[in-house]
Amino acid sequence: MLYPLKFNPILKEMIWGGQKIPQTLNVKVDSDVKIGENFAVSGLKNDLSIVSNGALAGKNMLELIETYKGELLGEKVYKQFGTNFPLLIKYIDANDDLSIQVHPDDELAKVKHDSFGKTEMWYVVDVEKDAGLISGFSKKTTAEEFETYHSSGNLMELMAKHPTAEGDSFFIPAGKVHSIGSGNLIAEIQQTSDITYRIYDFDRRDKFGNPRELHHELAMDAMNFSDDESGKVDYKIKSNESVNIASCQYFTTNMLEVKGIVNKDYSQQDSFIILMNVGGKCSVEADGSSIELNEMEAALIPAAISRVELKADSARLLEVYI
Repeated sequence: MLYPLKFNPILKEMIWGGQKIPQTLNVKVDSDVKIGENFAVSGLKNDLSIVSNGALAGKNMLELIETYKGELLGEKVYKQFGTNFPLLIKYIDANDDLSIQVHPDDELAKVKHDSFGKTEMWYVVDVEKDAGLISGFSKKTTAEEFETYHSSGNLMELMAKHPTAEGDSFFIPAGKVHSIGSGNLIAEIQQTSDITYRIYDFDRRDKFGNPRELHHELAMDAMNFSDDESGKVDYKIKSNESVNIASCQYFTTNMLEVKGIVNKDYSQQDSFIILMNVGGKCSVEADGSSIELNEMEAALIPAAISRVELKADSARLLEVYI
């Protein structure tokens, strides 16, 4: 019988990372190692999540899907994606600015990489003073104008900068130029894709002294030059109710603040549910199984589970499904 699943963290060392993720997860890494990301739930071929709890501990995501198919994913999801888990669930610690970048849409990613595109969204878990990010252009532009700004060293003038606060959320469709600024701790929901086109990396060098690869021509093909929208999403939290933050063809994400006991009926979803903890502690119970979901952890509720009981003094969860 399937039950709520937790996975071993997949920690990613990044030039812009820090120590907040391993510290919060109580995972020991050397103090000079910069951890930028935790793939909390992943179906990427080279980064398959491995179950950490219960009878299925040690099984990876591909093995789970091959065994349980629609019971795990939902029948409609399995029919569409087969053994490809369709979402990548991350936590990101930007101890320094990420590169100015863009992601391809499905069509371009299929042609160039035989991959899904990358539409994503961010939820700001925590911020340091004066933190911000880049999302969209400061004005509608053209490829020719972009090239002029880029070649003259004035690219940052064309970037739209937005301050961030805890609880802010941004929707980042494929084609939107963006960068997470230093001082942001982010929960990210995205299509299963690891394709990023770097446009500008602040002339940084990696630990071997080499400049990181840029992807100018690919980025030019991918960018939506008319996108001057921030992508910021307005929503209001309601205790013990799911409040929608983002809905698109790739995922739906709700905010669910749990205070006390919340009973969720997922019988009509025909999809797995991901619960991402973005604040507090919460227990998750279903069909006699129980897990503790701590901050910056995520759980996968298989589609075969129709009812879940959530308990917390006060916790905030992102509720994600197809």
